[in-house]
Amino acid sequence: MKLPDFISSKRPALLTDSVVEAFSSVTAIIVGLLAGLIILFLTNAHQAVYGFIAILTSGFSDLNNFGQVLYFATPIIMTGLSVGFSARTGLFNIGAAGQFITGAYAAILVGVRCDFLPGHLHWITALLAAIIAGAIWGAVPGIFKALLNVNEVISCIMTNYIGMYLVNFLVTKTVYNSLHNQSMRVASSANLPKLGMDQIFRDGFRTSSVNSGIFIAIIFAIIIFFILEKTSFGYELKACGFNRDAARYAGINEKRSIIISMIIAGALAGLGGALLYLGGAGRSINVVDILAQEGFNGIPVALLGLNNPIGIIFSGLLIAYLNVGGFNMQLFDYPPQIIDIIIAVIIYFSAFALIVKNLFSSIKKRKRGEL
Repeated sequence: MKLPDFISSKRPALLTDSVVEAFSSVTAIIVGLLAGLIILFLTNAHQAVYGFIAILTSGFSDLNNFGQVLYFATPIIMTGLSVGFSARTGLFNIGAAGQFITGAYAAILVGVRCDFLPGHLHWITALLAAIIAGAIWGAVPGIFKALLNVNEVISCIMTNYIGMYLVNFLVTKTVYNSLHNQSMRVASSANLPKLGMDQIFRDGFRTSSVNSGIFIAIIFAIIIFFILEKTSFGYELKACGFNRDAARYAGINEKRSIIISMIIAGALAGLGGALLYLGGAGRSINVVDILAQEGFNGIPVALLGLNNPIGIIFSGLLIAYLNVGGFNMQLFDYPPQIIDIIIAVIIYFSAFALIVKNLFSSIKKRKRGEL
């Protein structure tokens, strides 16, 4: 039975786009893993195969390791959403590290100083504080971009370092543990509910750090997907990203859209900071001059997920899975530095997904021109 023209003409394009996007991400993963395998052979050829198997299987080796995968994936899913959302609106939010740590500080401040808040209200208030702090920090480069046409990459890099040093200063003045040179531990009521997941994802006496934060991250990913794909508000934001002049001609306030986009991106990254430090794993902000790695890990997570909120969930889980496998690789006489190199190479090649996608798009357009 022949389909109507208006249906049959659309189906191949949609299928082709989906296949190309999936193939480009899979290609990036394979290339990254092969690069990691080469490094293993160059470092210790006798244990390379066993080390590589540890990377591929450790995340599923027991429930405790799988719980750790979910725990490590939670903050990078949020920073990946931050980067991916801004990219869909035509902006490159490289400032997720600064937004992440300011959100984390706000959450810890509430978690330590507002211990008078009852029960669930405490951790909910801490999450809201992190969202607000991240949104404010994200608004700064957005305002510079919208009103002064300052490149957001430059202003984001500056706000990253300003945010890091500002948080270090504020920690020492408000919630400082001088004995360990880090922030104080939050009250137990400020920690996210475990929902019994620490008992489910355990191996003997070892319990994982997984908590309800993974569900919060997934819910926000679904919300961002709905906003971008199903609302006129999301359409306006994407329209400004595609072509600011055309959006202005259509009556869209492009300056407002730019600021709102960066506010939302900052809020997502700030929430990621709260989900990490309120996870009940005893994490504290160390007063050191190092940018939050979770903020930068959000960039490859977004790239590998092709800036799609649902894809970012899976890419965040993948990077966390490889991270857990890297920890277990130390059993085969690989120094910790090798683990960092392998993870960095795999993350680096996530950018290859966009290269493959653009290559296939160019080939497809060339063939259409020939037809």
